Amino acid sequence: MHERQHVHVAVIGTGFGGLGAAVRLRRMGITDFVLLERAGAVGGTWRDNTYPGCACDVPSHLYSFSFAPNPRWPRNFSGQEHIRAYLEWVTDTFGLRPHIRFDSEVTAARWDNDALHWVVDTATGTLTADVLVSATGPLSDARVPDVPGLETFPGRVFHSARWDHDHPLRGKRVAMIGTGASAVQIVPAIEREVTRLTVFQRTPPWVLPRADRRISPAEQWLHSKVPLTRALRRQMLWGIRELQVGAFAKHPGQLKVIERLAVRHLRRTVRDPELRAALTPDYRIGCKRILLSNDWYPALVKPHVEVIPSGLREIRGTTLTAADGTEAEADVIVFGTGFHVTDMPIARRIKGADGTTLAETWRESGMQALRGSTAAGFPNLLFVIGPNTGLGNSSMILMIESQLNYLADFLRRLGELGRGSALVPRRAAVEKYNAWVQRRMARSVWNTGGCVSWYLDDQGRNTTVWPGTTAEFRRITRAVDAAEYEVLRAGDHDRDRDQNRDRDRDREGAAR
Repeated sequence: MHERQHVHVAVIGTGFGGLGAAVRLRRMGITDFVLLERAGAVGGTWRDNTYPGCACDVPSHLYSFSFAPNPRWPRNFSGQEHIRAYLEWVTDTFGLRPHIRFDSEVTAARWDNDALHWVVDTATGTLTADVLVSATGPLSDARVPDVPGLETFPGRVFHSARWDHDHPLRGKRVAMIGTGASAVQIVPAIEREVTRLTVFQRTPPWVLPRADRRISPAEQWLHSKVPLTRALRRQMLWGIRELQVGAFAKHPGQLKVIERLAVRHLRRTVRDPELRAALTPDYRIGCKRILLSNDWYPALVKPHVEVIPSGLREIRGTTLTAADGTEAEADVIVFGTGFHVTDMPIARRIKGADGTTLAETWRESGMQALRGSTAAGFPNLLFVIGPNTGLGNSSMILMIESQLNYLADFLRRLGELGRGSALVPRRAAVEKYNAWVQRRMARSVWNTGGCVSWYLDDQGRNTTVWPGTTAEFRRITRAVDAAEYEVLRAGDHDRDRDQNRDRDRDREGAAR
């Protein structure tokens, strides 16, 4: 157990967001901070997801920090092992390990109105912090559906993000539940070793060819020796994706061109008209995450692979029954059913100024944060990858770096206020910003494309995606607008409490 201590900044998580925040703090000259990591190593989702075939669907040279370029990426779309190695390299290069507390899952965090700081309980002890930064990320807590009879299944069951490497699949009958980004990579990677593979598909995804290839040693050498070539490559990748935003956010009809490419990709491989019909989506491309794969469709046409175009309804022993009544036998069940994105678990553990948790605050309104970074009622709390900062077509690292700019300016302004101060966004400012985001979202493919996706919460609100370009988000997070914040100072809470007590006393006197 660590002794209780006070730090200026406590950061939750050591994925891209947490490590990026730590690097920015070091560059600002702030060394009084800790990184609280629940696991025993850095990497976030790239540490946890070790399933066969795991790789990124964003080009490597764009899926890396601008301040920590990697000229030695081995492929256009690098695998999990290379991305995790990159994050380990960032940790060591920027001297972050002394700041990390491993195996220190945050179990609770509460704002102290009197001391104007956060009290953070972890698995290794309690600490206090002037500022709390939540960088847990949306793809950190696996979601497993509550399927009737799951407890009766005698075989192995695990989520794609918690792959059981101690349980070989060779010769087994495997059921893959879901056809999202993880499943599209897992199925082609395991179909050669299993006896039978059954894919339960609730909704077919749109799939485009994956323009992946090995980056030659000559290219790597050039990017290392001539940094301008690496920068130009990144700029080109970024620019292409910025030009696509208008179709996703404002003019979904323009996506028909991309849709035709996806249909052609499907028809080229799947000859069986019945299977092809089952694999053809009935919603506009882009409404759900577009997937990239060259081997998904070839895997599905193998004779020992079956696609059941229906979700899993129940389990009885080794028999899995789909919603349409189709049955299949399995020895192993793999859930590729996504993550808790719109109901992030960390929100249930953070209590604000009035003692209400973040989850309770968001219960009616859905997730809301000013510029994706701060929440009303939660002083000195910032998010990295907060509400409505997700992307459907580009690199999240671009969004993370924008939020780090906002974090840096927030800390600078807090420093100017002096010790014993805090900043909390005005509720009206948060509501105004969220209303603006939702108005822009109304015309987007994510809201009008005719699908149900993990971008939407239980009420159908899109609290996940950013409906604009990354350049625009960079502009609106460049600096903190002081007018959007209320300044709290030591003694304010005591003064408010005394005023409320005097007001209550006066009312009681008047009533008598």
